[in-house]
Amino acid sequence: MSLPVRRPGRALALLKAKARSTANPANPTWPGRLAADLRELAADWRESAEVCADAAWAARAAGHSVLSPDQSTASHLDPHTTRTYRHLYLSGLRYDFRCPTLQSVVEQLDPDGRSGLDCYSRALYAFALLGQSRPEGLDLMDEVLAEAGNHGKTLHVLLHGLWLGQDLDQGAERLLALSSRPPFDTGTDPIVLFRVAGALRRLGRYGEALTSIDRALDLLPPGDAAVHADLVRERSLIAAARDARQHRCARALEGTPT
Repeated sequence: MSLPVRRPGRALALLKAKARSTANPANPTWPGRLAADLRELAADWRESAEVCADAAWAARAAGHSVLSPDQSTASHLDPHTTRTYRHLYLSGLRYDFRCPTLQSVVEQLDPDGRSGLDCYSRALYAFALLGQSRPEGLDLMDEVLAEAGNHGKTLHVLLHGLWLGQDLDQGAERLLALSSRPPFDTGTDPIVLFRVAGALRRLGRYGEALTSIDRALDLLPPGDAAVHADLVRERSLIAAARDARQHRCARALEGTPT
């Protein structure tokens, strides 16, 4: 599939749109302004996902709600605004781990709305299912992967769902497989390494898990204390699980007759 040819300066225009959307998250008009910017640029779903995911994260970090449910599901808006609002709202629900609500929002769409969901929106729906360890999320994930290619934001959503879905059949193995494909195969994304460490911990591969989380901590840019705390917490979980296994092995050896 050939991608559309984009005019020079497009990347800069998208960066400006994102900067405007994150400059004052307390102003309730910013989602509408962002929707107008993306509509003017005729942004595709990939570009919308890139901008909206970061804008939703910035609004959440500043303590502000992105949108109301009514705004995100309104049917009278133009397609670009509808998609922008959906990307913003569903991303906000994802960042708050509100999987049942995210699932409900998508499933309450009318049939045309459900069938017309773009790839990133379907990835967010898959996240909601995966995060609840629902096996149908794996089938939807495979459908999304077939269309998403190497789009990093979309793959991050799926990786997040696999990480959260602790009871998924082969979930840890699927996470490791996803983490090895482009664009994650460089091994330089600290969030991917963090999720890989969690999967390795679930598989009992504690040495590899510690190596992964230590590399994640080394690569994490400064400035986000909450993310750093998540990585430190994961390291503590790995170390505790390793020590518990060593203690069980030692106790077993003590009880073995000679």
